[in-house]
Amino acid sequence: MKKKEIQMSRMWKYFVDATAEIIEEEGIDKITIRKVADRAGYNSATIYNYFSEVSHLIFFASMKFLKPYTEEVFIYMEKGENSLEKYLLAWECYCKHSFKNPQIFHAVFIMDLGEHPEKLLEDYYKLYPTDLINIPEELKPILFERNMSKRGRSVLEAACKEGYIKEENIDGINELTILIWQGMFTNILNNRRSYELEEAAKITMNYIREIVLKEKVFDFQKKREGA
Repeated sequence: MKKKEIQMSRMWKYFVDATAEIIEEEGIDKITIRKVADRAGYNSATIYNYFSEVSHLIFFASMKFLKPYTEEVFIYMEKGENSLEKYLLAWECYCKHSFKNPQIFHAVFIMDLGEHPEKLLEDYYKLYPTDLINIPEELKPILFERNMSKRGRSVLEAACKEGYIKEENIDGINELTILIWQGMFTNILNNRRSYELEEAAKITMNYIREIVLKEKVFDFQKKREGA
C-alpha cells in the first residue's frame, strides 16, 4: 500500500470511529459534521476531503455495528438442509437484528447514498478486512451486495435449481417477502406499533413463510394433479 493510501485509510478510520462513538453514545440522529470533527480532532472542512456527504460517513460507521448480524446470519443459514430453508433462516436472522437496531439497518440498507452504493461496501471491507474473517468464502459476495432484492434473489435462484420453486415465481416471492419486512420495519422505525421485538419478528416470519411455503405446496399439488 502506498504512503498516500495508508494516510487516507488512517484518516477514514479516525472519522468513522469518531462517528461510531457518537452513534453508540447519542444515536444516529445526533450525528453532525461538527460533532464528528471535534471528536476526531480535525476541522469540519477536512472531513469533506474524505467523505462527499454525511450519509456516507453514517453508512461506514453503521457498518461497524452490523458485524453481529453478518456473523450470525451464516450460522443460521447453515442449519438449513436446502436453499429454501436457508432463505427462510436468513430472513429470520435479518428480522431479529433489523428490528433490534432499526436505525443501523436503515442507514446501511435503505438510506439514500447517492450513486454506486455498492462501492461503499467494497471500500468498507477494504478498510476493515477483519470483519470478513469468520465469513465463508462462498457467501462473501452477498455481503458486497447492498440491494436487498439482489441479496434475496441469489438464494431463491439456488432454491429454483434444486426444484423447490419455479423460475417464474422467483421475482414475486422475492418482492413480496421484502415488502412484508419493509411494512413491519417502517412501523418499528417510526414507533407506529407497540410490538415487542420478538413478537414483531414472529409475525413477519409467519407472513414470509406463508408466502414461500404456499408457493411450494401449490407447485406440489399441481404436479400431483398432472400426474
